[in-house]
Amino acid sequence: MTATALALLTQYGAVILFAATFLSCLAVPIPTSLMMLAGGSFAATGDLVLWQTALAALIGAIVGDNVGYLIGRRANSRLNTWLSRKPGRQSLRVRAERYMEKWGDAGVFLSRWLVSPLGPYVNFGAGMAPLDHGRFALWAALGECVWVGVYVGLGYTFSDQMTQVASVLGNASGFLVGALVTLGLGRWLWTRVTPSSVDRV
Repeated sequence: MTATALALLTQYGAVILFAATFLSCLAVPIPTSLMMLAGGSFAATGDLVLWQTALAALIGAIVGDNVGYLIGRRANSRLNTWLSRKPGRQSLRVRAERYMEKWGDAGVFLSRWLVSPLGPYVNFGAGMAPLDHGRFALWAALGECVWVGVYVGLGYTFSDQMTQVASVLGNASGFLVGALVTLGLGRWLWTRVTPSSVDRV
């Protein structure tokens, strides 16, 4: 998959980078970060134009984020019908909406670049919450500027050390996602165990 993606990048340049960032924001498994590193590296060697590479990746990501948000919002009515059938589910929906209202901006921004594997699911969740589309679009775009700038910029700056840079960034991202999942599960277990412990006392 990675070799094919890089081969397409050398052949189609910015167009394939646009498609890759767009699809990755819809949870399609594409090595987009590696492709942006490679795009920056190719720009450093003169095979691609730097501004076209960065702009194509940025526009693809922004469009993909907003399509993901709209998919989440479109599915929202069916999900709400299912949730409203039981008071417990309805309560969870209300809590999720309040959470997105309070933390949505930071969550959207950081999921673009710091924990980018979570980004597509934040897109769907923001639409289902729903987080205001204007706010979502703003913070998603700002986060994508960081994501594209970091990866294309590192590829351009360290074009002769791309493999090492990709390995370091991939390990860091994986560690952060794992840490967040662990913390989330820990919190969920705590909220489940604590009330029952109190009841027994």
